[in-house]
Amino acid sequence: MSSGQSEADVPNPAHVAIIMDGNGRWAQMRGLPRQEGHRRGLEALRRAVRNASDLGISVLTLYSFSTENWRRPFAEVSFLMGLLKHFVEKDLAELSAANVRVRIIGNRENLAADLRRLVEHAEASTRANTGLVLVIAFNYGSRDEIVRVARRLAADAAAGRIDPAAIDEAAIAGHLDTHDLPDPELVIRTSGETRISNFLLWQAAYAEFVFVPVMWPDFDRAVFEDALAQYRQRERRFGGVSAPADRSVGVA
Repeated sequence: MSSGQSEADVPNPAHVAIIMDGNGRWAQMRGLPRQEGHRRGLEALRRAVRNASDLGISVLTLYSFSTENWRRPFAEVSFLMGLLKHFVEKDLAELSAANVRVRIIGNRENLAADLRRLVEHAEASTRANTGLVLVIAFNYGSRDEIVRVARRLAADAAAGRIDPAAIDEAAIAGHLDTHDLPDPELVIRTSGETRISNFLLWQAAYAEFVFVPVMWPDFDRAVFEDALAQYRQRERRFGGVSAPADRSVGVA
């Protein structure tokens, strides 16, 4: 916060991104199978969507399945794929009725045809909605995303459609999966881990990060509001200085 500004004066971020971590450990701590942790995690996802709408957040991005998650046991991957199908099939009508627009980001090339059709249907059927934008990062990895952008720009340059010298930050941002969305202002990670795990590396360049100790299935409104309160206490300088009187030189 700037000098003289109270937390109450700072609005909640427009775009919150969450790394939903800890389902498996939550289950293990309770002597339950990992699948039960993922089921409870889906319940936490539903709570987060409702709470984001109530708290005036415009965009909520949830990291649900990474490009690295394919390395998990086949049975667990299959279960997670089934959970996504279940979520879309069961919750889509309710989300649409709540004026939620669904966006799916990530690499769709190696998804099964039925899952790809389901993803496309979820986006198409909610495209006209004007409320919360729910972004599901599925089969998503930020390095993979940037590589895909580089390949498209390289192909355009090789074909003479663009001048390589004209490729700038705006050109790259305009080809990202999130090209039509604002960058996140707050990234939350659950489970106590303090890394970002290949999530929105470009988009989160100036995001605030909050790492919370609770496992994702226990992520509730109180934890969400506490993370938002921490965000409102931060002073966001974007490489500048905190006040005109401060003439020190720095980058953060």
